[in-house]
Amino acid sequence: MADDSRLVPDFKGARPGLTPAISTASHQRALTLGQDVPESLPAFQIGLSEVGVSGKTLWIQLPQGRLPFEAEVYVDLPENVRGIHMSRIEEAVSDLYPENFTDIRLYAQELARLVLEKQRGRKGRVRLRGKIPLVRKTPVSEKYSIDSAEIEAEVRAERGAEGLGLKTMIGIRVCHLTACPCTQVYNRSLAAEDGREFPLPTHSQRSVTSLAVEDHGGDLTYEDLLDCLEKGLHVTLGLLKRPDEAEIVLRAHRRPQFAEDVVREAARQVGIAFGGRLPASSGVIIESLSLESIHTHDVRCTLGTTLEVILKASGGIVPDEPAPEP
Repeated sequence: MADDSRLVPDFKGARPGLTPAISTASHQRALTLGQDVPESLPAFQIGLSEVGVSGKTLWIQLPQGRLPFEAEVYVDLPENVRGIHMSRIEEAVSDLYPENFTDIRLYAQELARLVLEKQRGRKGRVRLRGKIPLVRKTPVSEKYSIDSAEIEAEVRAERGAEGLGLKTMIGIRVCHLTACPCTQVYNRSLAAEDGREFPLPTHSQRSVTSLAVEDHGGDLTYEDLLDCLEKGLHVTLGLLKRPDEAEIVLRAHRRPQFAEDVVREAARQVGIAFGGRLPASSGVIIESLSLESIHTHDVRCTLGTTLEVILKASGGIVPDEPAPEP
């Protein structure tokens, strides 16, 4: 089918810019004779940790298609340089636009390399965050649920004596269900006192949990991270028929979770999946946000740690099944 939008998604046939009102020779003379202001000395000479762009939408060609990601791109700035060259960041983005990438971390690594090559700083950081399609089957009706997973990648680059060093982390964020164990235990006590069969209702809420693990050599996949979350949490779907809902709700009430339980269980699954596979020093960040249903506040829980700490907490023996209901 023909594209009637008349909007051009690639370089071929790109929309023209303004018609120049100044001659090419005049522009060239100004560039040659004029002062390069970013390269001048600042009035107060102190180095800056990060300077760059945020809120930038990047379009990355992935196996799933050309998808948008929100980007932050920064470099440090020496004390004797007034400013970075912002246009060079955009040039790097343009250079990468036609390229194909199997993974956003590879894009982030290449963008960090190009940006640092074009600036005066010694360190650079690129962070990408966006959504990719996630197609899954419902457990009973076997319908297709069209959902999305939020993925991110962060690359820190640093120039050194042995060349450019890169430190990479990738992450994924999904929605899931939690049922409050506190109210359930309270209702169990009421049931025992009443002496009759008593349902054990408890309030539940939609939660969002993210897992990021430091990547070494590109062997880590987003599927690996998703597996950890799906094994430890009650991950939800957009499309659920009544039997599907019954199964998910039952599981959530059989194993209710605080936000704290969610983060700890995700950490336990990281130990199962990556113990012996990744270096013990690998960084791990887990964050869970519980969008409370009966409270007027939300609950956030975060763990920033290493794989070594997780494995030590497991006592060196990590069980195969999730922790039982308390």
